[in-house]
Amino acid sequence: MSLGGLSRRACLAPLALGPAAWLGLPAQAHAGSQLEEPLMDSVRTALSSAIANQAPPEPEFASTEARLLYLRWLATMSDRLRRRKPEWEVRRDFLQTVWYESRRAGLDVSLVLGLIQVESAFRKFAVSSVGARGYMQVMPFWTRVIGDGDPGKLFHMQTNLRFGCVILRHYLDRERGDLFMTLGRYNGSRGRAPYPNAVFTAQRNWLFDGRLAG
Repeated sequence: MSLGGLSRRACLAPLALGPAAWLGLPAQAHAGSQLEEPLMDSVRTALSSAIANQAPPEPEFASTEARLLYLRWLATMSDRLRRRKPEWEVRRDFLQTVWYESRRAGLDVSLVLGLIQVESAFRKFAVSSVGARGYMQVMPFWTRVIGDGDPGKLFHMQTNLRFGCVILRHYLDRERGDLFMTLGRYNGSRGRAPYPNAVFTAQRNWLFDGRLAG
């Protein structure tokens, strides 16, 4: 996640060029050193509970309109992700899980997709130089703090996305809704601009017009 010694321009240049640029990114993941901080027992319990519920990410809709909007979103995002994940079933399962886990954590799905783009370029088995793993580059210590202690599970799609979304939500609450500071804390670079700006730039690739066609 960390952009290390790269300049802000170097960090943002491939993102500004759009999908054609970031689809060709090298295999190395750029992850910062998320800090292991003491958690209050109540916070630890809440996070552990959020992680432990392994219900499959099956979308549920309150109305036909809501279902149609989801299907439009899925088709739109699938088209944008096609070159990175050519197989439809893999692409569908990934997007469905991102949608489910983002909404479950109360996060904007376009923000989560932008973060994944920056963190791992959508590579399930990405590993950074500091050991962060998977799509959302989750640090292994989190599995000990709020999970069962098995860092190998961070390569499981839903587990990685759930950990990442729960941790991001936790940081967002700690930062009282300040996304800039939240993203910096997620990256281990709190208060510095390159990483949040990179995620905000990548997020633009995943915005969706949710209005139904008339």
